[in-house]
Amino acid sequence: MSPLQQFWHAANFLTPALATAMIAAALAKMIWRHELAGRPWFLLAFWAALAGEGAMVGGWIFVGRDGAMVSYAAMVAAVGLALWAVGFARRRGAG
Repeated sequence: MSPLQQFWHAANFLTPALATAMIAAALAKMIWRHELAGRPWFLLAFWAALAGEGAMVGGWIFVGRDGAMVSYAAMVAAVGLALWAVGFARRRGAG
């Protein structure tokens, strides 16, 4: 596999979790506008993307290949859990 093909393969592996995290963070900021006013969108998207990428890598290791539906389900759950943890759980503990 050439370096260009390796780059595109890695980019296509990372893109679903990154896109899901960015869209979910934007929707969370729109739906819970007042509750998440103190949390920047970038912070929500960063932690959600990190959790989503971790779930994708974990699914890759567990299943043995990328692109499995169980990996995508784990990614969606991880993104949602990360958004909750960064947006709401830390806020309750602080106040």
